[in-house]
Amino acid sequence: MKQRIITAVVVAAIFIPLVILGEIPFLLTVYLLASIGLFELMKMKNLRVFSFEGILSQILLWVLLLPEQYGTFLADIDYDKVQIFLIGVLLLLLYTVVSKNRVTFDVAGFLVLSILYLGVGFYYLFETRDSLGLIYILLTLFTIWATDSGAYFIGKAIGKRKLWPEISPNKTVEGFIGGLFSAMIVGVLFYAFSSLDYTLFQLLVISLIIGVFGQLGDLVQSAYKRHYGVKDSGKLLPGHGGILDRLDSLIFILPILHLLHVL
Repeated sequence: MKQRIITAVVVAAIFIPLVILGEIPFLLTVYLLASIGLFELMKMKNLRVFSFEGILSQILLWVLLLPEQYGTFLADIDYDKVQIFLIGVLLLLLYTVVSKNRVTFDVAGFLVLSILYLGVGFYYLFETRDSLGLIYILLTLFTIWATDSGAYFIGKAIGKRKLWPEISPNKTVEGFIGGLFSAMIVGVLFYAFSSLDYTLFQLLVISLIIGVFGQLGDLVQSAYKRHYGVKDSGKLLPGHGGILDRLDSLIFILPILHLLHVL
């Protein structure tokens, strides 16, 4: 627990100033985190990072992450991000033939889904900060952190009924509900002390959406790890695991908030 808390404090001390700073420094941070995330997913499946398929996957991820304001050069070559991504998918499929099935269709499908999972999630991490402003990303971050903490401590204290033992045996129904309660407390605090133009009811609904889908995003990552037989996505963060172990809820919930037009 001590190591977990120390790591969390150090990471927050580095990450929060970059979120506040925004623009190019934060964009570079997002690119770095997403790239590490893809590396972690590839390691789960025992894929070589420094290979044709690995390098191509990183390039396609970087393309998906590119914000519109920094992608104007694509118009000069008469392509957009989706077209370049589709070309990359076709190249990946062709490589299954060229590699004589060393890179199988299963591997190609895994890489495409991984790129989309990370590309969309991390794209909206920067887009939320850049387009909507600092307060919106802070609302999301603090709500997720409160949800995680509430679910952990309440689940540890009174949790008895397993939430989804086939996926994550340590999570409990009581912890899930405790996480939602903690999320709503953050909503109340933001209503009282922030300049957000939301009613209390709206903030409570947003907090609940973040709390529910944030925990489901954590279960998605747990399902990945359970399927590939690993405990953590990586070892970069002592006491926590890898980048995806910490950001799984965030990159899952942000696209949902935008697609539902909640933010």
